[in-house]
Amino acid sequence: MARYGSEHKQVTRQRIIDAAGRRLKQDGIDGSGVATLMADAGLTNGAFYAHFDSKDDLVATVVGDQLDRQALEFSELPGGSEGLTAFVGEYLSPAHRDHPEVGCPSAALLDELGRGTDATKRAYTTGTTAILDEIAARLKPDDPDSAKGTALALFTMLVGSMQLARAVDDKELSDTVLEQGVRNAHALIRGGAT
Repeated sequence: MARYGSEHKQVTRQRIIDAAGRRLKQDGIDGSGVATLMADAGLTNGAFYAHFDSKDDLVATVVGDQLDRQALEFSELPGGSEGLTAFVGEYLSPAHRDHPEVGCPSAALLDELGRGTDATKRAYTTGTTAILDEIAARLKPDDPDSAKGTALALFTMLVGSMQLARAVDDKELSDTVLEQGVRNAHALIRGGAT
């Protein structure tokens, strides 16, 4: 029987990462076992260890991959405050609130990431730094370093607003949280952009 080549292995690994990204954001890290993650990828449990050393290894990989994708999508938005406004609108939307499996890993997993492994925290730090750099570059294109505090304030406000909007069981209150978050973010952008 012929063995699969390295290209097939990489495609399979990415399939696991993609499926795990959706499931982890939907059900949480603790709520997603290896069997479920592999079933989502259409693979058996036995195939898992050909790609990852442990569930923690997969989680760190998924976190890095998800944040890399988010930073890439952000980088493709228009420059300046126009791109920030688009980012805020997409981030604090009812669609993002209602579909965490396709949204931001920060809003979906932050509480669990804080209890994660060193590798997971490293992946999260690297990815979050890239997103903060994107925000700062749009706030002050000529001096992004001077906008890092505002970038951090904006991103934490977005993440916290989304987490709160998802946590309440009153749809009207949830919608209000999103709407107020958008207003607050726009005020912060106006105050921090040149």
